[in-house]
Amino acid sequence: MDVSQTDLPEVLLIKPRIFPDSRGRFLETWQRDRYADSGVVGEFVQDNVSRSVKGTLRGLHFQEPRAQGKLIMVLSGTIFDVAVDVRRGSPRFGDWVGITLDSDLAHQLWIPPGFAHGFCVMSETVDLMYKCTDFYSPSTERTIKWDDPDINIDWPIDDPILSDKDEVGVQLAAAEILPEFVQSS
Repeated sequence: MDVSQTDLPEVLLIKPRIFPDSRGRFLETWQRDRYADSGVVGEFVQDNVSRSVKGTLRGLHFQEPRAQGKLIMVLSGTIFDVAVDVRRGSPRFGDWVGITLDSDLAHQLWIPPGFAHGFCVMSETVDLMYKCTDFYSPSTERTIKWDDPDINIDWPIDDPILSDKDEVGVQLAAAEILPEFVQSS
């Protein structure tokens, strides 16, 4: 597999090796030691699969406390996937990175704890799988407004389909509960 840093160095783009043949293809989507050696750290405790229709935008979500790292992979379809640094005190606070992920390439995105996550659906439907480093905790889930002008994400969609929760997200500058940036040694 090939692992590269994005414009947010902690957020990693992972390109698994794909082994195609006349029957189809095979790829490894996670192997603890190999991924840990590449910087994907933390014990995964929950796997999730979501299906969404074209035009859906989910996010920007994070948990604090009980922050989750997420390993994102598209099983079918195409998304524009976004990570935003929401760690108070981070030199990249409010910066974002967006990557197109699709099932043909099978690329993955590692979004560590301390980052908000969101995506919009660019294909007719999408099936998305993600591994999490902590359990879903509705009482600690936070939502940053998807179109926060201070973050200024260049979404490839103008009028997204949103959940009620995502409609009422707060601007990052007004968020009261945020993770703290911890300088790594």
